Amino acid sequence: MDALIEAIKAFIFGVVEGITEWLPISSTGHMMLLNQFLPLNVSEAFYDTFLVVIQLGAIMAVIMLYFHKLNPFSVRKSDFERKETWGIWAKVVIGSIPAATIGFLLDDWMEEHVTNNPQVAYVVVSLALIIYGVIFILLERRNRKKLAAAQFHVMGSMSIPHDRIRAKDDPELRGRHAKRGDSHVMWVDAASNDAADIEPAEQDSSNAFAKINTFDEMSYKTAFLIGIFQSLAIIPGTSRSGSTIIGSMLLGTSRTIATEFAFFLAIPIMFGWSLLKFIRHGFAYTGIEWMIFAIGIITAFVVSVLAIKFLIGYIKQNDFTAFGFYRIGLGFVVLVYFGLKALGLF
Repeated sequence: MDALIEAIKAFIFGVVEGITEWLPISSTGHMMLLNQFLPLNVSEAFYDTFLVVIQLGAIMAVIMLYFHKLNPFSVRKSDFERKETWGIWAKVVIGSIPAATIGFLLDDWMEEHVTNNPQVAYVVVSLALIIYGVIFILLERRNRKKLAAAQFHVMGSMSIPHDRIRAKDDPELRGRHAKRGDSHVMWVDAASNDAADIEPAEQDSSNAFAKINTFDEMSYKTAFLIGIFQSLAIIPGTSRSGSTIIGSMLLGTSRTIATEFAFFLAIPIMFGWSLLKFIRHGFAYTGIEWMIFAIGIITAFVVSVLAIKFLIGYIKQNDFTAFGFYRIGLGFVVLVYFGLKALGLF
């Protein structure tokens, strides 16, 4: 019976991990609350390791979903496409350097003075949730103004058309609607009034104003700077994906590129961190503890697949404002709950 109860708890932890690891809402804050109401009956050392190792399931979801895009050896790719893939990996490696360095230097200190110090941890987590939530809201408010300006510019530049232009005949125009938000664009022959409607596709509206809409357009310097933002995730409550997405968008990427780069940067960081935790804490676990690992990892993998697909689809039609408000609300919940608990009110 005890094993069954722990198995159910591990499943729930896997569900929460699979959702919160990729949505920019902080897995740490959710795990803190979950552990208050549904604590695993394990040692503190095992629990700390479990929270990291369970991420292996989440990262395997990224590898599966993006296997073709990240596979430089695919026989289905041209030489140019393989070169592009190697370029993505080079930027992932460069972007991982800041987080790997800072994590190696500060992980023990952060774990001792913040993560494992309840009186400090809940304050840090709640403030990080709220501050990053405000940043998301302000950032997307700025982006909406940029989108409106970009759409106005497009419509203005098309007010006096010249020659008849059909997107299907001109390769330079194919796909250009992606930079015009959700609007239909009509290219008109002034003499005949004949028109070709460029149908809108499910495209990221931030392409209209972003400077970086493909990984080819991302420089190695930008990848390194994004990595610095990712390293801020060592602060509990910031969210690794949230830090990376904010940094990417501030540096000019579209929402889709920001989100996908956050996924890709997670591969070396999360694998490395999980391996480090295993090495530090050893492999001497009980049968129940290995069961908890297995259930948590498998559940996190399945749920992560669904969460990643949801997020990529969501940002094609929406921005991150809703996540900002959610973070602020969760931050206040964490602050109030642990504050009242610290005062001994329950």
